[in-house]
Amino acid sequence: MPSVCLYFQLHQPYRLRRYSVFDSDSNYFDEAKNAEILRRVAHRCYLPTNKLLLEMIRGHEGRLRLAYSLSGVVIEQLERYAPEVIDSFRQMNESGCVEFLNETYYHSLAFMYSREEFRAQVELHRQKIKDLFGQDARVFRNTELIYNNDMGHFVSHMGYEGCLSEGADSVLGSRSPNHVYRPPHAPRLKLILKNYRLSDDIAFRFSNRLWEQWPLSAEKFAGWVSQINGHGETCGLFMDYETFGEHQWADTGIFDFLKHLPGAILRNSSQNEFLTPSQIVDKYQPFGELDVPNMVSWADTERDLSAWLGNAMQSNALHELFKIEGALKEKGDEDLLRDWRRLTNSDHFYYMSTKYWADGDVHKYFSPYESPYDSYINFMNVLDNIVTRLRGAPLSELMGEPQPSA
Repeated sequence: MPSVCLYFQLHQPYRLRRYSVFDSDSNYFDEAKNAEILRRVAHRCYLPTNKLLLEMIRGHEGRLRLAYSLSGVVIEQLERYAPEVIDSFRQMNESGCVEFLNETYYHSLAFMYSREEFRAQVELHRQKIKDLFGQDARVFRNTELIYNNDMGHFVSHMGYEGCLSEGADSVLGSRSPNHVYRPPHAPRLKLILKNYRLSDDIAFRFSNRLWEQWPLSAEKFAGWVSQINGHGETCGLFMDYETFGEHQWADTGIFDFLKHLPGAILRNSSQNEFLTPSQIVDKYQPFGELDVPNMVSWADTERDLSAWLGNAMQSNALHELFKIEGALKEKGDEDLLRDWRRLTNSDHFYYMSTKYWADGDVHKYFSPYESPYDSYINFMNVLDNIVTRLRGAPLSELMGEPQPSA
């Protein structure tokens, strides 16, 4: 019996405005562009997909269940620019068939650099989800499904009972992603894995006319899901919510596919069902232990950290960003702390990627910059101003670099 875990991520970053080395304005973010993109995605994706899924929840009398994680920064922007989306999520929440997970509020890479900041951002997000939807999340998902053994141990001690992770071949070997696992030294935590082949058939291959399975129908896909019967208990279909209407445009037939998918899965086998992550935690015992010593993610073909830490620019930017964390928190300036936390967003470092093979076009699609180098320079100019506000001195001086003579 595959219990299908349908999970969607919603996130939109605060994109930086063009910021020169001579700029001194502490307004770092491109409000007009962020509002424009947020409203466009809300119109194309969030509103129509929420409407469709709520109709399907009601039509299937609660047999359709699904989960979301909404980053804190996308929630802030929705509240400001498209509050009707928040209202539609509240309606979905009232159905009793939707679960909201926890993550880092700022969709950050904090776990690799500061456990204190990671915990703080998760607690901010936990409170935000409580305030909006009245849910106290039992399951955690980290930014971009970044995960390893240390993270499993850490979030287990934070009280989470489940964690989502990428079902990467590099850690599974010959084992299947269609089981619940447990991490080493964290026996109370259950890992729910993404079936990346089936998930990516929808998220990335759906509209590709060169794909041998194109066109993909709901009935065909439901047949693939049912093949898990006898070979696994779960089917983790994890993807960006923007798949529907934004990455895969409406004219590809993606909404019609989504409309018919739950019914097709439920009809294909009487054993098929949809469960939320916490329901999977309650229903299944771990199939075995899954050792993940190195970080995995759901990004790019490598499914590791190379999307954010694949070159010297990215490493340098992250190092310099977290280097000032202690002094910044001691200062006690809430506006400055908020601006700094917005810089911890993983997207800023994704834009600096210099990949030019299979995933290069994906990075270019999401980046608002002309080049990764342009992104790095712009980010460091903003960080320099953050440091100036913090200590009243330019970043180059604080790093001990020589200053130009008068």
